[in-house]
Amino acid sequence: MKQEDDIKNAVECMKKGGVILYPTDTVWGIGCDATNPAAVEKVYKIKRRDDSKALICLVDSDARLQRYVRNVPNIAWDLIDAAVKPITIILDNAVNLAPNLIAEDGSIALRITNEPFSKELCRRFQKAVVSTSANVSGEPAASNYCDISEEILQAVDYVCWSRRQEHKPHTPSNIIKLTENGEITIIR
Repeated sequence: MKQEDDIKNAVECMKKGGVILYPTDTVWGIGCDATNPAAVEKVYKIKRRDDSKALICLVDSDARLQRYVRNVPNIAWDLIDAAVKPITIILDNAVNLAPNLIAEDGSIALRITNEPFSKELCRRFQKAVVSTSANVSGEPAASNYCDISEEILQAVDYVCWSRRQEHKPHTPSNIIKLTENGEITIIR
C-alpha cells in the first residue's frame, strides 16, 4: 500500500471516531482524534490505563500547537528549536481538546512531529492526534511494529502499513513540563 493511501485510510478512520495504530517520530503509537472524547476513552480502555494519566498529542506545526494551548511560553519555542531528538512539552491551559484528554491541572502534553509519516498524518487530519505508546500500560513500548502485542493489534480499528518492516531502535520522547510562570520540570 502506498503511504498516501495509508494516511488517507487512517484519517478516515479517525474522522469516524476510530482508533489507529501508527508509526511516529518515536515508538509506534495508538492514536485517535484528540478532540473526540469517545475516541479518547477507547484509547484508555485499549491501554487499560487510568484516565487520570494524561496522553500525549502530536501536531504537525507551530500553528497547530497554538490551537490547543491558550498561551505558549517563549521558552517552549526555544526548547523545541534546540531539541536534537523528539521532545514533548506539557503546557498549561489546554483548549479545544477532548475534556478527558486534558490533565486535572488543565495541562496537555504536545509534540510537534517532524517524522514524514506522522507529520503528514497530522497535516491531513488537520487536528491534534493522540499518540500514546502501542502497549498495555506497564508493558514495554513497541519500538517497531513487530513488538506490538496481538491484543493491541486486535483492539484498534485501523493498523497502518507504513514502516511495518522497520527494525530500528526507537525510544520515547523526552517530556518537559512548563508552567505559565516559567517553572521547568523534566519528566522523562
